Amino acid sequence: MAKAVILATPQERAFEAAKQFALIVGASLFVALFARITIPLLPFTPVPLTAQNFGVLLVGLLLGSRRGFAALALYLVEGAAGLPVFSPSSLGLHGIFQLLGPTGGFLMVYPLVAFVAGLIFERGTRNFARAAIAGLLAEILLFAGGLSWLYVFTHSLVKAAYFGLYWFLAAEVIKVMFAAAVAARWQRRQGKAAGLPEFR
Repeated sequence: MAKAVILATPQERAFEAAKQFALIVGASLFVALFARITIPLLPFTPVPLTAQNFGVLLVGLLLGSRRGFAALALYLVEGAAGLPVFSPSSLGLHGIFQLLGPTGGFLMVYPLVAFVAGLIFERGTRNFARAAIAGLLAEILLFAGGLSWLYVFTHSLVKAAYFGLYWFLAAEVIKVMFAAAVAARWQRRQGKAAGLPEFR
């Protein structure tokens, strides 16, 4: 078990707090960067195919549950305030209106998605299999939120699934596997740096 680091001076505590804050801000901007990778799917669905949620998974897996949640909560605040951090809306929506639009259900559960991915990955041996399971369960939560919100708009489970699920299944499997591979590789490097045994 790793020993807790005791920060003896106010300066050390302030520095650590600043470092954690910078990490959280950086992670929110990291997701915003992936949000730029978007393929509109109109006229089939108002929900775009985007790498945004790949960034969400990666933040949760690499930063852990609490910092992942904080980073994505900040991301939503940035987007609601009008900063261009969300994937471009197919309907031309921005800011808070994008959160209340058809894709709002996906966006609003991002903090929980990162939290779940991080929580599962940090509880146990941090290998590819655990990372993949963490990503898969987080994606199930993501689509539960997104499809529930689309149901509010369409009043039809069939239409909600058509707009928010069928077009994305193959891409989501690839995102989960890639995020799991990155997280597992990062964990192995961290383990080697700390002199810990390697797990696969």
